[in-house]
Amino acid sequence: MAQLFFRYGAMASGKSIEILKVAHNYETQGRHVLLLTSALDDRTEIGAIASRIGMQREALAIHDTDDLFTIARQAEAISAVLIDEAQFLTRAQVRQLTEVVDVLDIPVMTFGLKQDAFNQLFPGSEALLIYADKIDEMKTLCSFCTRKATMNLRITDGKPVYSGAQVQIGGDDAYMPVCRRHYNHPEINKIAARMKEL
Repeated sequence: MAQLFFRYGAMASGKSIEILKVAHNYETQGRHVLLLTSALDDRTEIGAIASRIGMQREALAIHDTDDLFTIARQAEAISAVLIDEAQFLTRAQVRQLTEVVDVLDIPVMTFGLKQDAFNQLFPGSEALLIYADKIDEMKTLCSFCTRKATMNLRITDGKPVYSGAQVQIGGDDAYMPVCRRHYNHPEINKIAARMKEL
């Protein structure tokens, strides 16, 4: 029976590499997948799922006006729908994904952040937390210590930022995965050293 999955984690927790691995596993068994990602993510290029370790693959770039049920229904012989950057989905799109699962009987696996850099839920993540059949956290370490990273610290000009626009696309140059303690009390000297390395 098909289910809706939400796998979330802080930045650098391996979400993109995991979605590429899942796609590869399906395809080595001769099954086709529909790979989707947000058109907002232009870090590599629009319509690309790219991991920090250099793996990359084309995906269909989706906008907030796209009907994901219609896209999945019109796709040919797919065994699964895989979505990267799921935090950028709209609430309506998450409900459309429930229809992909419940009506089309196609499993949907979504990967993304749970909350933004100011610890507010993204709309897509909030809806996935409500509607997903299975929710799983992908773990990574804090940039400053050995605790689990549960938050994303936004960095601008080498300094932590605690207010601003919810969506600001960026990678290692703009965000650090951190634990709660170091979100509230980051080590400025380590931030500066990291920025020099990039």
